[in-house]
Amino acid sequence: MKKIVVTGSLAFDYIMDFPQSFEENILPDKLKTLSVSFLAHNFSKNFGGVAGNIAYNLALLKQQSFILSSAGENDFETYKKHLEKVEVLTHYINEVRNEFTANMFMITDKNNCQIAGFYPGAMRKDVDLSIEKDTDFVVIAPTMPDAMNKFVNQTKKLGIPYLYDPAQQIPRITKEQLENGVDGAEILIGNDYELALISKKTGITKEQLLGKNKIVITTLGEKGSLIEKKSEKYNVGVAKPLKIVDPTGAGDAYIAGFLTGYLKNLELKVCGQIGATAAVYAIEQYGTQKHKFTIDEFKKRYVQAFEEMVEL
Repeated sequence: MKKIVVTGSLAFDYIMDFPQSFEENILPDKLKTLSVSFLAHNFSKNFGGVAGNIAYNLALLKQQSFILSSAGENDFETYKKHLEKVEVLTHYINEVRNEFTANMFMITDKNNCQIAGFYPGAMRKDVDLSIEKDTDFVVIAPTMPDAMNKFVNQTKKLGIPYLYDPAQQIPRITKEQLENGVDGAEILIGNDYELALISKKTGITKEQLLGKNKIVITTLGEKGSLIEKKSEKYNVGVAKPLKIVDPTGAGDAYIAGFLTGYLKNLELKVCGQIGATAAVYAIEQYGTQKHKFTIDEFKKRYVQAFEEMVEL
C-alpha cells in the first residue's frame, strides 16, 4: 500500500445555517462600513480542517494515510481518538503544548454561500514539520502559507508527486509561492473561482496551467467537475444527494475519492466519479466527518449515480 501523507489544517468547525441569503442582507454600496449579524438557524461543532477531512474520507475508502499537521495539546485528544477509530495514522501530528487546535467559524446561507472566520492556533507550527523521503504521494492542502511552500519545496527536492490545493489560502500565498506550488504539481485542484484567482494572481493562463501540471481539476459544485490533461478532457457529473444538508467538506471528500482511484491507476473519468460519489456523502450530513459508508455501500451508490461498476 502506498504511503500517502496529507498536510493541511486540523480544526474544530463551528457551522451555522442562515435561512436567508447574504445577498439580500448586504448593501453593496455600504461595504466600506459593513456591520452585519446573521441569526443562525442551526448550529453544530464538528471535527474538521482539510487534512482531517481528506484523511477521514481516505480511511472510509480503505486508503491508509498519515496526517502531517499540528494540533493543540489543550483540546486535541477527542479528535485524535476519532481519527484513530477509523484507522487514520496520527503519529506525525505535532501536538503543541499550551495551545489550542485551530478553530473555524462558518455561516452558510440558503444559496450555499459561505462566510468564515478562522483562528489558526497550533497550525502556526506547521512550518516546523517536514516530509519524510519514504513517502509515495503528498497532499498539500491549506495551512500556513510558509508551511505550504516548505512542503512544495521538500516534495520537489525528494521527487515525490503531490496534489496542490491552495483553496482559501490563495489570497495569503504570495505570487512567487503560488507559482512555485503550481509549477510541477502532479494534480492541481480548485473550484472555478479559485482557479481563476490563481490565473489572475500569477498571470498563468488555463492553457499554461495544463503545461505546468499533469492534471488540472476544476470542481463546479452541482455541475460536477472538469478533469483536464494536455490531450484529454473529461466532464464528470454528480451523484444525486438524498438530501442537501451542508456543502462544507464536499471538496475534501472529492479529493480523497479522486486520489483513491488515481493511486490505483484507474481511468481519470472513473477517478472523478469516485470523487463525486464521496462528495455526496459529505453534503448529506452536518459537519465534514459525520458521514460513514462501507465499501459495498459506496459501490452501490456509485452504480446508482453512474450506471457502471467500479473496483476499489
